[in-house]
Amino acid sequence: MLAYLSAPSRPSVTLSEFSGRRVCQTKRNDSLLGARGRFAPGTWERVVLGRRGGSRTVSRLPQVRATATAGVSLVKPKQTGNAFADLCINSIRFLAVDAVEKANSGHPGAPMGQAPLAFTLWDKYLRFNPKNPNWVNRDRFVLSSGHGSMLLYALLHLYGYDRPTIEDIKQFRQLGAVTAGHPENFLLPGVEVTTGPLGSGVAQAVGLAIAEAHLGAMFNTPQEKLIDHYTYFIMGDGCAQEGVASEASSLAGHLRLGKLIGFYDDNKITIDGHTDLSFSEDVGARYEAYGWQVLRVPNGNEDLGAIEQAILTAKSDTTRPSLIIVSTIIGFGSPHKADTHDVHGAALGADEVKATRENLGWKYAPFEVPEEVLKHCRRKIQEGARLEQEWNELLQRYKSKHPEQAALFERMVIRKEKSPGWEKALKDCAAKTGSMATRQVSGAMLNALAAVMPEIIGGSADLAPSNNTLLKGFGDFSRNNYKAKNMRFGVREAAMTAITAGIKLHNTGLFPYCATFLIFTDYARGMLRLAALSEAGITFITTHDSVALGEDGPTHQPIEHLASLRAMPNVYTFRPCDANECAAGYALSIRHDDKVVLLALTRQKTNKLETSSYDGALRGAYVVSDNSPAGKHPDVILIGTGSEVDVVVEAADQLRTSDALNVRVVSMPCMELFEDQDAAYQESVLPAAVPRSRRVVCEAASSFGWSKYADHFVCIDRFGASGKGPDLMKYFGITPSNVAKKAREAAGKGV
Repeated sequence: MLAYLSAPSRPSVTLSEFSGRRVCQTKRNDSLLGARGRFAPGTWERVVLGRRGGSRTVSRLPQVRATATAGVSLVKPKQTGNAFADLCINSIRFLAVDAVEKANSGHPGAPMGQAPLAFTLWDKYLRFNPKNPNWVNRDRFVLSSGHGSMLLYALLHLYGYDRPTIEDIKQFRQLGAVTAGHPENFLLPGVEVTTGPLGSGVAQAVGLAIAEAHLGAMFNTPQEKLIDHYTYFIMGDGCAQEGVASEASSLAGHLRLGKLIGFYDDNKITIDGHTDLSFSEDVGARYEAYGWQVLRVPNGNEDLGAIEQAILTAKSDTTRPSLIIVSTIIGFGSPHKADTHDVHGAALGADEVKATRENLGWKYAPFEVPEEVLKHCRRKIQEGARLEQEWNELLQRYKSKHPEQAALFERMVIRKEKSPGWEKALKDCAAKTGSMATRQVSGAMLNALAAVMPEIIGGSADLAPSNNTLLKGFGDFSRNNYKAKNMRFGVREAAMTAITAGIKLHNTGLFPYCATFLIFTDYARGMLRLAALSEAGITFITTHDSVALGEDGPTHQPIEHLASLRAMPNVYTFRPCDANECAAGYALSIRHDDKVVLLALTRQKTNKLETSSYDGALRGAYVVSDNSPAGKHPDVILIGTGSEVDVVVEAADQLRTSDALNVRVVSMPCMELFEDQDAAYQESVLPAAVPRSRRVVCEAASSFGWSKYADHFVCIDRFGASGKGPDLMKYFGITPSNVAKKAREAAGKGV
């Protein structure tokens, strides 16, 4: 049962201070009960009387009052004490409440609690132009606790963005609406990155801050700072618990990204209930250990002055990122559901909506915003236009003083055009590159691109020497050198991927890449999926792409990874066989800003084929060789990818010599890209006259997914083993003789 208590009016309960926290203790000397979080002066308490063993927990609620007699009466919460600020803040709250109620789906609690800090930030400190959401030097804002998406939609509407309109907000969470359940950057201008998976927004915000620091170092002068903005994010208790946020925050502190400012909405509620079920660490101490400045606002629902002071303090220290821990009450204003998980992920219900309106003194109809609030907020339209105009004037001065750098800035950052020399650099590199491991080819390609593409930046998850991703002569991106291009992500695959997506979604023309072993895409998968969903066209380099990596054994040998990555929408999984195809993979990534391109590269040497084709690879699959007479179809088609193209080429030679078979060899570096081609081209490569029953696929990975093209497979459908790479390829039957054997069966020639 719940008892709402005012300590002074209830003789059986006293309040005391314990380690800086207000606690509740009965006169029967029951066990001391620690309150969750710190209490601001005058905050009242809720005591939950347990049903087993007289257990107690204590938590914060809006001010309530109980008398010594039975019955509970509610006192309206204090709010901020500023009537007009409350009107603006409650406009945010009730747009969220009404949208969730109409949809009968969503998360009203977070916006209700976060509204004061969001209002303070957007109203006084965030620099943006509502009528040009893509203004280059705007501050970036990321809602990492993306389930509270109505907070962001309400802010965008109130501050004058063209969308969402009130009608958009009324369509919250409906099919086809721009007001999706979680913010999606490709649907709605003003949404910088797609969030929802908790912690991902924190990591992407780190990427945005890295992009700002790098571009500032590239272009700014002491007099003209073309790139000079802050990145802000709001995270919740769930974000604080997810590892990706911890990984990224650790790196941000190491890099001393001083223009990165986060708000931790410390409401201590998750879906399961109070966080003390599973989470009791000192988040502030952790972030201090990361190297962040940590500030605290004990009463984030009432004390706007403290929020303002924390933001000013955070901005004044540009030598380290800042985390502002803001203690709030989830669902603030809801008399019966505030501070409970009931308000986290469900509509309040009609009765509670009515009670909340009464409790907060909100006299307006659903979706109605007071005119004075709109007038106040939409002054930002003029302010934003003025800020952008001042920046345009700065750019003109910069152009007159630094014409060469200004031309690069306009080409790269404003127009987002790629350097005109990139394709020639790739082709020239391919022409002079011989037989070698495709990871080595990739390293040569990256350096060829870096020589002509100042927009390139990237690195590896502590595997740069193995991934061959170091850009020679371009330095290590560090707290002392933001201009350098080699990112050292450390052993942080998930954060690396999200950060790389954030760099891309800064939308200032940068060409970011990241790298790891193919097997470790397992660690990165959630963030890789989010990058693909976000249409963030990053280049993801993976090496050690099969059991041929050898002695590291099955823990490091990818089997199912190619198949699972090919199943991921908006990803081109590209497994090149040699330099020409590797060049095509990079070209694919440069041409597609909205698709993830994942390169799967070998540790072992591959041959450079005389008949491999850059143009053919850019169509996903092509004919490498075919000895069929003119006008005749082959007896059998052999399909290979990556290093196994060498295997099927040799198998074809055996079949042509020893069995007099007409054999077509097809290289298919990118299954998804081949699917993009028209039916005529697909028929020219894999004619229907040669059915699946007469086709063999060879790939040193799972056979899953290949049945669309063939009925016969030389693949690996079990985990790998420890041993030398060549021995393992023989052990698993990835050999020309085994492919030839399968081909004879397919062609009806027996064994």
